[in-house]
Amino acid sequence: MDIFSICTAAAWDIEFKQHEQESALSDLESGKIIFCPQLSFNIEPSERMLFIPYIINKKTKNISFNLKKNHLKGIKADQKHQTCLKSMLVRFSKQADCFMNSLFSQYNNSLILGRTSYRPVQIRTRKSSARKDDRRLHIDAFAANPNQGHRIVRLFCNINPYGEHRVWRIGESFEEVAQRFFPKINRPIPGSAKLLHWLGITKSIRTHYDHIMLKIHDGMKLDQDYQKQVKYKEVSFPPDTSWIVSTDQVSHAAISGQYLLEQTFHLPTTAMINPSSAPLHILEKLSGYCLT
Repeated sequence: MDIFSICTAAAWDIEFKQHEQESALSDLESGKIIFCPQLSFNIEPSERMLFIPYIINKKTKNISFNLKKNHLKGIKADQKHQTCLKSMLVRFSKQADCFMNSLFSQYNNSLILGRTSYRPVQIRTRKSSARKDDRRLHIDAFAANPNQGHRIVRLFCNINPYGEHRVWRIGESFEEVAQRFFPKINRPIPGSAKLLHWLGITKSIRTHYDHIMLKIHDGMKLDQDYQKQVKYKEVSFPPDTSWIVSTDQVSHAAISGQYLLEQTFHLPTTAMINPSSAPLHILEKLSGYCLT
């Protein structure tokens, strides 16, 4: 199966035709990457000062932004830089939200706007633990923020001003990943989910689904033999392009690149046209019981 589909949109406020929406939705739910080669994000002259890697706190991978709370996390910069970055991320988040709700209007506004991130660090040389090393193939799962079965859909935009591509690797299908790693996973300790939430380690209750997804995420990254032997395709995203992908479903690794914008969306499986393709239902079929 071809891992790409092409969206020719060149503006964030475009109105899509019905057949374009139906095609994009089918491609997204089947695990394809929707590549938008003409969809770029305009950087204001005043925002050029944000293209410095040391704007980020050394202990974090990305600078995250909560639009509802108007809060930046992971930044190490003066007030001038913070104000400028907030302005850029607000603009990007609103444009991304408009674009996604137009392209996926069949979801009837069920897409939930999540965090926005700015990624100014060069991935190729970034040092991190194995679990946090995004250069290793993985599917997305959040340790502190259980998503309780909701899909994780992300829109990325390469804003690198120096012509550098964002290079990814795309691994095997989620079905293949699940069949490989699920049998190795034990059920969570009874009561552990409530304890983690009570201690403030998780921001909501970790369901069986979240437990399994996190174990798969960690298992993939920590398995050195798997990383070396599994088949993958290497893909490259040039500057001034964007792409959309369900990162809880698509096995991926970010190999190199610097200066990226990303907007996360969450989607209830009940809003999907083909919910059987969701990781939740694939894992429920393997386990034989309800996971949320």
